[in-house]
Amino acid sequence: QVELVEAGGGSVQAGGSLRLSCAASGVTYCKDAMRWYRQSAGKEREFVSGIDSAGTTTYADSVKGRFTISQDNAGNTVYLQMDSLNAEDTAMYYCQTTIPVLRCSRYRGIYWGQGTQVTVSS
Repeated sequence: QVELVEAGGGSVQAGGSLRLSCAASGVTYCKDAMRWYRQSAGKEREFVSGIDSAGTTTYADSVKGRFTISQDNAGNTVYLQMDSLNAEDTAMYYCQTTIPVLRCSRYRGIYWGQGTQVTVSS
């Protein structure tokens, strides 16, 4: 299986920046893209950004132009640079990846980290 550990959350004032990281370990050769999701109080978890092994990135409209996702050369650590933060970005941020059944059937599934809290004060 894959273990995901997030870090870098904290409290920041509106307009500030934070950089989150997510380190993957275990059967990382089985995983596909890595993604960031977030969940704020009373809301459903929502997609924020993703990056695949080729470096192709995707972003939610709400964060385009403010957040930048990147990864290390091995593709096992992903970063989320968050700039121009506002109160609506306050949430628990989760790292996620999946293992497709055709890649590694034994470990197939969706994997989540424990989350890291981001709080933006206005």
